[in-house]
Amino acid sequence: MLFASIDIGSNAARLLLANVFDSAHEPCAASHVTFVRVPLRLGEDVFRDGMISEQKIANLIKTLRAYKLLIDVYMPADFDICATAAMREAANREEIIQRVKKETGLTIRVIDGQEEAAIIRESNELFLKYGDKTLMYVDVGGGSTEISILHDNNFVASRSFDVGTLRMLQKKIKEEHCNEMLRWVKEWTAPFDNILCVGSGGNINKLVKLYGDKMTSCVTLKELNDGCQKLKKLSVAERMEKLKLRPDRADVIVPAAKIFSFVMSAANINTVLAPKLGLVDGLISELAQKHRNSPLAAAAQKS
Repeated sequence: MLFASIDIGSNAARLLLANVFDSAHEPCAASHVTFVRVPLRLGEDVFRDGMISEQKIANLIKTLRAYKLLIDVYMPADFDICATAAMREAANREEIIQRVKKETGLTIRVIDGQEEAAIIRESNELFLKYGDKTLMYVDVGGGSTEISILHDNNFVASRSFDVGTLRMLQKKIKEEHCNEMLRWVKEWTAPFDNILCVGSGGNINKLVKLYGDKMTSCVTLKELNDGCQKLKKLSVAERMEKLKLRPDRADVIVPAAKIFSFVMSAANINTVLAPKLGLVDGLISELAQKHRNSPLAAAAQKS
């Protein structure tokens, strides 16, 4: 079955269409069909001014209209739209939601940090199979960082912290939020050994490509720190020219590397795996679970 999901984040809006395969004898799996990302940077306004500007609202509506056209063409069985940190904190959130509904017909669901972390974990059901390992999911976004810990496939703990790449660029991160994040990570990872860190977000994927092992999709803490130092020596323009980074990646990649380094160090983790999964993948997993016993799913299994 084909599903679609839209993630309206602080840094970008993403559309994913994915096929989900399921049967009575095999665990479900998914494959990407189409993925589109537009760097709207809603968080730039929110973390500075407390609300989203008219220009960025207009860009959001244009982007969602384009996504809606793609959804209409592909005709997925179902789709979902979620917004995270920037929309959570925007003073004009309700006005934006109403305008989007009126002008596109789409209903935005604003989720809190805890739900965001839970949805990201859902991607494990369709895309990752790690059995009885202890996992720490770390999703670094523009406005927040979501961290979840699982052991033997059982949920242990989850928190969302107001520590993100755009906040760091704008020097809007409070020291107590960073300290609380590190204390929480140390406390909840202390009972476990050999924790597998699973990172999500475009920045960690790019850091793996630049400084890690592309075959295994992993980067070590040392490689991450060394890479961060190399990046800091380059201006944003130089990162774009020499490393072929997009403008909206070239500035936030250093804050992202720092956040991952902080978290990994606090948990005594040496390596992070970046399987290119995120909130849009988790939303696909939720939709698949919702429709698992539907007549359409049963027909798809028989075919």
